[in-house]
Amino acid sequence: MSLAIITGGSRGLGFECAKALRAIGHDVVLVAKDKDRLAEVAAKLDCSYRTVDLEDLDAAKTAFEEIVASFGTPEILILAHGVMSAKMSKTLKTDNAEWRRVMAINLDSVFCALNILAAPMAEARNGRVIVFSACLGRMSGPGNTGGLAPYRISKAGVNALVRNLAHETGLGARGLLVDAVCPNHSRTDMGGPDAPLSAEEGARTAMWLATRAFDVNGATDQEKLTGVLWEEMKPVAW
Repeated sequence: MSLAIITGGSRGLGFECAKALRAIGHDVVLVAKDKDRLAEVAAKLDCSYRTVDLEDLDAAKTAFEEIVASFGTPEILILAHGVMSAKMSKTLKTDNAEWRRVMAINLDSVFCALNILAAPMAEARNGRVIVFSACLGRMSGPGNTGGLAPYRISKAGVNALVRNLAHETGLGARGLLVDAVCPNHSRTDMGGPDAPLSAEEGARTAMWLATRAFDVNGATDQEKLTGVLWEEMKPVAW
């Protein structure tokens, strides 16, 4: 069985991805901050786990290095962790602490995970990397009119990081796929109970990316594109 590593795996979108991958036979390592909840979920899914606060980049680096040493190179890496910024966090009303908190979790720790966990995947020329972004991180299209500055900008940074890494690793020609996904408004702890989509529906595009047929010379975007932001299994401008 192939190995999948999933951050934010104790709840929401990460949990749904973990559940779906376990159902089709993948070994899974969950990464999250809440030790008790993570242990409970790991027992339910019969998978391994590691507890770490991803706001602490030194701790994150150590945890990711230990995961590779213990479990080997993953074939699937899903980064589903993240935080929302404070309600009134407009650019000119956000303090340094709030800016750094959101950037550390939403962007810096994504870089750290890619730097440690995706590197051996690229070397093995085999793997799928999926990073949860957000429609609020788009600089074009609807919903890009300001507010929630740290969150929006951190997610725009995720989109740029994904694109950059995908180009650096050959846009799928060398066996590594790197993609961002917008799950839309889903019923998670962040999305709230009134969101129109279930967490399972929000995870659907990520699961498709983790398992889709890919051919760099394929005829359709769904077959040949990587390094983009996907929404409802279609590439969208950001």
